[in-house]
Amino acid sequence: MPIGIVTGSSRGLGLALTRALAARGWRLVVDARGAEALADAVDGLPGVVAIAGDVTDPSHRDALVSAARGPIDLLANNASVLGPSPQPALADYPLDELRAVYETNVLAPLALVQAALPHLAAGAAVLDITSDASVEPYEGWGGYGSSKAALDQLTAILAAEHPGLRVYAVDPGDMRTQLHQDAFPGEDIGDRPLPEVSVPGLVALIEGDQPSGRYEARAVAWTPAPVR
Repeated sequence: MPIGIVTGSSRGLGLALTRALAARGWRLVVDARGAEALADAVDGLPGVVAIAGDVTDPSHRDALVSAARGPIDLLANNASVLGPSPQPALADYPLDELRAVYETNVLAPLALVQAALPHLAAGAAVLDITSDASVEPYEGWGGYGSSKAALDQLTAILAAEHPGLRVYAVDPGDMRTQLHQDAFPGEDIGDRPLPEVSVPGLVALIEGDQPSGRYEARAVAWTPAPVR
């Protein structure tokens, strides 16, 4: 039974990925900041251990790794924050808010990788969820987008430094999620696809043998592996 850690699993892409992997026989340790929402989201999912907490908290990260009781086959850094909503221009961006965005979107994923590294199985997958805002200069996306650009580069360097692992930065594309709604307050985002549309590409990377790199989830060829 493969073992994985998935952060930010109470809703959106993290929950969709958790459901898909649980159905495929994975044993998962998952987290989110809201204890009640997390418990409700994963209730009844086989093999899923939920630990509420904030990924910026070192003791919480240690608890996730300890609960996985490796060797760990997957570390999916999905938890992230948008920052202020509506999003301010960089000229007006509160620097304390920007530090908080980087703490969650850049430093926490790296710190969790550092904590998990001694427990990762050979060939394990490290999956860092990024965004097209990391490569496209969208007006108003300077905080979130630059944090994801930093995560992209950290991911690429980790891949170069750890050739025995599969290290992926994955852009899931636009999705109908709360974070996306927060980015466009008051707008109807009903035309965006649900996160489940991006999950097959993630699973293909997790259970496949693609080389480390940056991928668009919906462009990854989907060849189902047997349920374990």
